[in-house]
Amino acid sequence: MNIRTLCLAILSAGDTTGYDIRKLSTEGKYSYFVDASYGAIYPALNRLENDGCVTFREESQPGKPPRKVYSITREGHRELIEALCDAPSKDIFKSEFLLIAMSASRLPREALARAIETREVQLKEEVDLIQSLRDSAKDEGTRWVCDYGMACMGGSLAHLQATKDELLAVAQNETERLDAAE
Repeated sequence: MNIRTLCLAILSAGDTTGYDIRKLSTEGKYSYFVDASYGAIYPALNRLENDGCVTFREESQPGKPPRKVYSITREGHRELIEALCDAPSKDIFKSEFLLIAMSASRLPREALARAIETREVQLKEEVDLIQSLRDSAKDEGTRWVCDYGMACMGGSLAHLQATKDELLAVAQNETERLDAAE
């Protein structure tokens, strides 16, 4: 999936600005699908407009330049459905925490304990955010996606909590680390 498809998906839920598309795709309910930046969103919106998939209207704002509010067209809906009917690519998962965990035998216990604690907090916050998105969801597809996300994040959290002592046992105490460095 690409930024173009993400923009169309967001616009299919209602008219919005490029700024709000970015916010929804980095902090909101669309942040789980594709990495998006201003540098990618605005060129995608321009191409979508040139291809007849979106239109925009300018809305005046007191003391600011007018803002563009984008709308999806019939052609945009057609392209969105066509893109969503393609087989999805493999999910991409990257985690700095997992690199730390993989290197546990070379780390002081205190540093590893801080990393574990930080990851636990992050996972709890993620589960809470997904739950709040589910609570405000207006359709079954979004609720299903939220349930899936909570299962993934909740499973990660449960595994971390159940096995963190095993991981900590791999880490070195300060004396062992200094001896190993010599």
